[in-house]
Amino acid sequence: MAETRSWLPSFLALGAVWGASFLFIEWSLEAFTPIGIAFLRGALGAISLLIAVALTKSALPSRLIDWCHLAVVAVLLNAAPGFLFALGQEHVTSVMAGILNATTPLMTLLVIGLLFRGEKTSANQIAGLLLGFVGVALVSGIATGLGENDLLGVILLLGATLCYGFSFPYARRFVLTMPYDNTALAAGQVLCSALVLLPFALGFGITSGPLTTPSIIGIALLGFLGTGYAYVWNYRNMKLAGSAIASSVTYITPLVAAVLGVSILGETLTWYQVLGGLIILLSAAMVQNRLIVVAHRPKKQGVRT
Repeated sequence: MAETRSWLPSFLALGAVWGASFLFIEWSLEAFTPIGIAFLRGALGAISLLIAVALTKSALPSRLIDWCHLAVVAVLLNAAPGFLFALGQEHVTSVMAGILNATTPLMTLLVIGLLFRGEKTSANQIAGLLLGFVGVALVSGIATGLGENDLLGVILLLGATLCYGFSFPYARRFVLTMPYDNTALAAGQVLCSALVLLPFALGFGITSGPLTTPSIIGIALLGFLGTGYAYVWNYRNMKLAGSAIASSVTYITPLVAAVLGVSILGETLTWYQVLGGLIILLSAAMVQNRLIVVAHRPKKQGVRT
């Protein structure tokens, strides 16, 4: 019980912050452009992580090749998804965004199956992947009309989670093997994201209108917490509870996003979004082999005599 108490507070805090990120994006859109939101969350996140690096006296990567790999992960895990989520939420509700974010494990398996043939995929995982796309169709309301959402927004959000799907295998192969502290790696990654987005933010504009109190609060929380210090919590959870428990935060964020979207933003949560969201979470559990529905049947072998 004592071990659980050590990681549970940061685990719940991480789920709450990442689940609330979709609310923060809605607030930020009152005054900032999608590219401006992506840049600022990277810049503010980098500041908070660099402070953490200084406090822990960690060493940032020193080799050029390491920074190149971090830049690739930064584009796939931060810059591109950050822009696509903000742009997508101009067309869909925060509830929809939070639910579709849970498709990340499905996209990761899809990328691994297509590009990393060396990794085996079980029948249970394939069934989970197919079930997940049924859930996406339900959440999107394809059979009943999109309601408050439109198809472009759904496509943009799925594009963001597809970027996540590419980032995890790449990071596992080229970044997690680096001999640096995890906080330093996260700081370098988020810093690269801000630098990559800087020319685009300057070229296309950071703000879209006058600053409002919600927009300032939203971008500050999105940057310092959702993109910055949340990484420290995540790495702490992986260290204390293991990667399996740490990654299960995926199941908390849609719930938090739905509660905040309905209670604070007054968004609608339809029956098909609830059903589709549950199916997506079920499929994610199957893809991560947390739930075995289709068991592997070993081939029968003859008995030697």
